[in-house]
Amino acid sequence: MSATLVTGSSGRRPPARGVEWEFEKLTIARDFSRHVVTKMLVERAEHGGWELDHVRVSPDGTRRVVLRRKIIRVRPTLSSR
Repeated sequence: MSATLVTGSSGRRPPARGVEWEFEKLTIARDFSRHVVTKMLVERAEHGGWELDHVRVSPDGTRRVVLRRKIIRVRPTLSSR
């Protein structure tokens, strides 16, 4: 039995109330156990700054996961004379 992880695309939603989010959509095959998926998502959260937006489990067992993280914009500072 081969297990595959299919990743989707990253996208951005329009800003809402001054906060911009970057989203990543993942499709995870049913062959992965809950434990393995949890470890993978925890690693992405700790090292990539992602947080869980929502999860949908389809009738065939495939998980559709959406992760999000804030987009931090650097504002220019006043130039020194």
